[in-house]
Amino acid sequence: MDADRAVNVSFLDFVGGVQLLQGEDTRAALPVILIGICVSGAVGNLLVLLIFARDFRRGRGSEVKALLASLASTDLAVLLLCAPVRALTYYRRTWTLGAFVCSTADWFQHTCVAAKTFTLAATTRAGHTAVAPPRSAGPTWVHGALAFIWTGSMVLPVPQLLFASVVQRGGGDAVCVSQVPACAADFMALFYKVYPCVAFALPVVLALGHHTRALHAAVNHTPELEPQRQSKVTLVLLCLSGALGLMLLPEWATLTWSRLGSSRPPLGLVIFAQVLLYACSALSPVILMTMYDDVRQGLATLWFVATCRGSRQRPPSAGNKCVKAEGNGAEAGTVAVANEVSSEAEAEAEAEKTFPDVEHFWTGRRNTHVEEEQDPVPWEREEKML
Repeated sequence: MDADRAVNVSFLDFVGGVQLLQGEDTRAALPVILIGICVSGAVGNLLVLLIFARDFRRGRGSEVKALLASLASTDLAVLLLCAPVRALTYYRRTWTLGAFVCSTADWFQHTCVAAKTFTLAATTRAGHTAVAPPRSAGPTWVHGALAFIWTGSMVLPVPQLLFASVVQRGGGDAVCVSQVPACAADFMALFYKVYPCVAFALPVVLALGHHTRALHAAVNHTPELEPQRQSKVTLVLLCLSGALGLMLLPEWATLTWSRLGSSRPPLGLVIFAQVLLYACSALSPVILMTMYDDVRQGLATLWFVATCRGSRQRPPSAGNKCVKAEGNGAEAGTVAVANEVSSEAEAEAEAEKTFPDVEHFWTGRRNTHVEEEQDPVPWEREEKML
């Protein structure tokens, strides 16, 4: 790096992952960990999206499900587009993805992270409609809110897009760094004080406070069906907000520390914060699958559709059953899901079935014949004889 260029910049930091790492253990372990998180999290978020799409197609959608589907899509984008860039950077230890990816890597990741926090903040308005009757489509405000969320999320981290560039080192290796000119140092110092508060602290605190208050109010209601279901949905949203706030806190803390602090944060803390950021995207579908009743039932339905598809083509018998109930209460819900899955196959079989009485009637008419030697009207012959 040129000495004159280093003097004219007031800040220098890596973009797209920590580069120039030493040691073979980090080169092998970090990419494997990130790839494992990507695969497991992508599968979980895809299943959640399939369940929500099935609910909306059957008229069981709601405002909360629309926002949670957007959250799952954002997590999927983080795992498929952002994490592989870091995994490759940790493996190669230098930047090999070009200037365009260098400029947009941190910008796109922070866009997705800000969209997640803003989406959870938007659930504070949709919380009271989580137990509304099923509807085929959400209200207009949900689409407008998502458009506003993504627009704001893309505009906020624009300064990170402006100052990222590829720099060639003396040995010929390229690194992707963020360089802030001295003339923009004061603006960026103010930006890194406001940006974490707007994109992280305020949405998370708003979501946690609202869902905690709503859960307390729902629990104090009379033990009826609606308050119980509302409290379950509110508990899911509260857990999502709490997990997101705790797991993203190290990333925002190291970002603020490196930009505003007099010293650099420890390298291990920076890597740990980045791993937690991707683990948060993989944890969200686990929370939904274990705590959200609609997602859990939809997952069971998808499982029975996949495992019992072959049995639809075979006639039912005593030994050919996908689910066998033993009288256990937990298995009763499983049997109900299996009955719902097999209802379509039974309807098709019933439509093709011929009624027994009609079948015997036409069979009898086809097989009826008059013998030649037998007179069909014997009384006419008797009258002639007389």
